[in-house]
Formats: sequence, structure tokens, C-alpha cells
Amino acid sequence: MASPNPRNVLPKVSAKRVPDVLVHEIIDGIPYYRKGYKEVLAKTKTIQDIMGSSSLQAFIITYLIVTIGKQLDEALYSLLANEAGLHLDKRNNVAGDLLIFDNKTLTINQINKKYAAVPPKICMEVDVDIVTEHADESIYIMLKTKKLLDFGAEKVIWFFTESKKVMIATSDADWQLHDWNNEIEVLDGITCNVGKYLKDKGSEFA
Repeated sequence: MASPNPRNVLPKVSAKRVPDVLVHEIIDGIPYYRKGYKEVLAKTKTIQDIMGSSSLQAFIITYLIVTIGKQLDEALYSLLANEAGLHLDKRNNVAGDLLIFDNKTLTINQINKKYAAVPPKICMEVDVDIVTEHADESIYIMLKTKKLLDFGAEKVIWFFTESKKVMIATSDADWQLHDWNNEIEVLDGITCNVGKYLKDKGSEFA
């Protein structure tokens, strides 16, 4: 008979036991698992329980898609969402909440059932959706951001719902941290203001 587990401690997990569907990203050959994956392995949650974003994340991402999409010149750029995958190299596969590509870089014949293998101009992320077991969250953010910039992205923008901050990173300037009530330029004069949008909607998270 199994001994009781009064603290409901989840079991330690071997990477070999984790299904691919629970791997959100691979950086330097190391898998980064989706938040809640241990609960799935312990059968206290299902895969479907952990696959979606929070309503706040989804609300912000939808705002960004609509706002940027209205301003974006589709003849020049393509906007990809829904955790669009990027294949950086054989040891690095990452996902982005919103990716903006130059149409000359991501041509129509490269739109297929595989991860995009060319760099976006802009990467946008809303919060961290992985379990940071290999490093703390800030190190993961720095590592992923640098990987994207080294791959050729011109700008990486992170929106953090807990701190209500926006981090903007480029390869040719110091990385910046802004309050999310500021106007943030995405590219070519296209701007967004998450804090103002939430405030105007009456959200308690503004």
C-alpha cells in the first residue's frame, strides 16, 4: 500500500516521461515545459486544462492583434499569432505570442505546416508560460530574448501583467523597461498602450 502524501507533493519527473505536447520550447537542447505539466503527469489535471492562456493574457493578446493589425501594412508585413513556432537551429525551437515578419523574409511559399525558420522583425510576448526549472524566470527571459535577437529579430517586446511593465530589447541599444501605461512603438510608427486599454475597459488590472 502506498504511503500517504499529506502535502500533495508532486513527483519528480524524468524528461523521458514527459510527452512532447507538454514541451513548450527547447533552448540549447533543454526542454522547457508548460506550466502545469507536473499536475498532468500526476493526473490531477488534463493536458487540455493547461494548454490555454489566462483570460487576461488572451485579452491583452487579442488587443495587440487587433490594434497592430489595423495599423500594419499587409503588403509589407505579416502578423502571426497563436504561439507561432520559430525554428532557430537544431537545438532551439521557441514560440511567440505575436510575430511580425517582413514579407520579403517570410515569403508565401514558406508558409507551411512547419515552424518558421526565418527571423521575424518583431517578437511580442505576454508573460512567461513555462516552468522555469533550469533557471529563474528573469534568466529565461534574458536567454530567450538574446536567442531571438541573435537569430535576427530587430526587436523583442515583453508585456508583464504582474509588474505592469514592458521590456523592449534590440541588439543595437540598451534594453529598456517602461510602465505599460506608456505608448509603445512596435515598428514604423505603429503603437500600442496596454495599460490605457485596460483602464478604458474598466479592468482592475490597469
